[in-house]
Amino acid sequence: MSKKREKKAGKRMKKKELANMLLAFFHEKEGEVLPLKYIFDQLRLTTHPLKMLCMDILEELKQDDYINEIDNHKYRLNTHGVEMVGTFQRTHNGKNTFTPEEGGEPILIAERNSAHAMSGDKVRVAFHAKRRGHEPQGEVIEIIERAENTFVGTLEVGKGYAFLLTESRTLANDIFIPTNLLKRGKSGDKAVVRIIEWPERSKNPIGEVIDILGRSGENDAEMHAILAEFGLPYSYPANVERAAERISEEITAEEVAKREDFRQVTTFTIDPKDAKDFDDALSIQKLPNGRWEVGVHIADVSHYVPEGSLIDKEALKRATSIYLVDRTIPMLPERLCNYICSLRPDEDKLAYSVIFEMNDKAEVLQSRIVHTIIRSNRRFAYEEAQQVIETGEGDYKEEILQLNKLAQILRENRFKAGAINFDRYEVKFEIDENGKPIGVYFKVAKEANKLIEEFMLLANRTVAEKIGRVPKGKKAKVLPYRIHDLPDPEKLENLSSFIARFGYKIRTVGTKKDVSTSINRLLDEVQGRKEENLIETVSIRAMQKAKYSTHNIGHYGLAFDYYTHFTSPIRRYPDLMVHRLLTKYIDEGGRSASQQKYEELCEHSSSMEQIASNAERASIKYKQVEFMSERIGKTYQGVVSGVTEWGLYVEINENKCEGMIPMRDLDDDYYEFDEKNYCLRGRRKRNTYSLGDELTIRVARANLEKKQLDFELVKN
Repeated sequence: MSKKREKKAGKRMKKKELANMLLAFFHEKEGEVLPLKYIFDQLRLTTHPLKMLCMDILEELKQDDYINEIDNHKYRLNTHGVEMVGTFQRTHNGKNTFTPEEGGEPILIAERNSAHAMSGDKVRVAFHAKRRGHEPQGEVIEIIERAENTFVGTLEVGKGYAFLLTESRTLANDIFIPTNLLKRGKSGDKAVVRIIEWPERSKNPIGEVIDILGRSGENDAEMHAILAEFGLPYSYPANVERAAERISEEITAEEVAKREDFRQVTTFTIDPKDAKDFDDALSIQKLPNGRWEVGVHIADVSHYVPEGSLIDKEALKRATSIYLVDRTIPMLPERLCNYICSLRPDEDKLAYSVIFEMNDKAEVLQSRIVHTIIRSNRRFAYEEAQQVIETGEGDYKEEILQLNKLAQILRENRFKAGAINFDRYEVKFEIDENGKPIGVYFKVAKEANKLIEEFMLLANRTVAEKIGRVPKGKKAKVLPYRIHDLPDPEKLENLSSFIARFGYKIRTVGTKKDVSTSINRLLDEVQGRKEENLIETVSIRAMQKAKYSTHNIGHYGLAFDYYTHFTSPIRRYPDLMVHRLLTKYIDEGGRSASQQKYEELCEHSSSMEQIASNAERASIKYKQVEFMSERIGKTYQGVVSGVTEWGLYVEINENKCEGMIPMRDLDDDYYEFDEKNYCLRGRRKRNTYSLGDELTIRVARANLEKKQLDFELVKN
């Protein structure tokens, strides 16, 4: 640091002097992220007034877009040139955004400056001069690379013209379709359309039909439309199906000789009653030394699906099976997932197994990971296994009761170590043969579910530790981990403020275990209360999302230092990756795999998991709206489950269907949205509607196209 700068910093400085010093310093450190404390130290800003003045200037520089705040009180010189390259995202309200390739905050692109760019397009943007107090804006000057842009909607066909009417949130205009590109589509058909051009002076983009999904309102057409909307597959490629048909299910004597043989050990599967893809089986036997040998046997998909094969490429693209309300869209062809790989009873099957030697205290005394051949003796539905647990009677009762005892100890130990107990029920629909919802029920996890869960968690954790836990000074080999970061401190504070209104408290500081223990206490306290579902939902929102990564940071929610996914290779691609890497490392003693390759695969898998989850939620929402569409005019008790600037979301107590009371219908006052306190507050009468408030509502409208339920408030 120059003597001149040091001398200046030691005395009272005027704002202009300090501003010039800061600018010079940022240019000197161009490209570096500068924490506030570092700025204070380097500029010798030792007095409180100088520090406050510095923070004021930094705020102004940020407002003027001269610097970016990369993280909390961490700054970097904004080196935006006049032009930048990045990704365009379209919104239906015309407030489109551009995200620079080199990172940084998204920049607003008004519709008039979008050059008809579409979501995902790679574009070049020129920046407008920034006006003080306004967001920076830009203009698309070149579309470098078009993204694959398909839209789902309903066809409206006239004489000599056609349009696709979309409900897309990314497109404000309907798509014009020349009649020669209609693929015999008719008015009222649900269709998938690709945009082929958008002439400069034209209001509407021009598209071609690539698939007709069926008649609007028909169940299959609507479910396929949801999948297409999220860019997910709704059919299986014929060439991949043919490749699966060619796979032999024969198990050779040579293959059996390579494996540990568990066919004589009592083994069974426990799954949902409608499941066909049995990923996992459990075996148990008492050893001569009085201990228990428990086997967690997982379908050996990697034996049948070589890396880089046609089937593998399709599985990788999908990355996960998708579970909609009324169907499963599998990651693997049906011949593999429901037959060859599925651990069906009374059939010899190839498995990859984790074998535990345990005592009566559920302590694992030793374990091994081996390729096996198994033969399941019985296929249990959860309900059947639960009956054995509750009555002590039924097939394989000794084995099930012993496994349940061990699982309960494992579970208790996990919560003692700081795991969080999000033990939520699932809302399920009873569906008739046409896919129409005729009833709602709640699926609650009982001991049979928890038995399976604990042994799967134990197997996943053991596999992760086998590869990840290495002696000091040694580097662990690459493995996809399932990671879960600590809760965001700000979200925890918000959760604490929210639950205080119901009279509950949580710790927001302290050790990981302190915080998780207090969250568990909260979840216990709300059990059976009317606010239970709401507080659990808000608590889950305070958590980070679990994801896949080769960079292990542990799993906060499970309180595991090492955790991966190994137990579901039929329906999750990361498990298949883990199987292959285990074989490479354990059986073949192979060198570590490429971290870059597997990190990219992890990112893809995390992304596809999120998309599949969004599609699943959309299918549930569709069925909720369909179910409630026959109950227009009925009144229900509900609870405010969401507060936004455009209205109140209310969840009906009886069936958990959620709808909205639009702001326009709250006509007794002018309401303002208080984001911090999760409420709407009337300007004149000061009446408030807060998250968790009980309301009586009437079902007003049900829009299946928009998957939208509207409620109206019934005044008491």
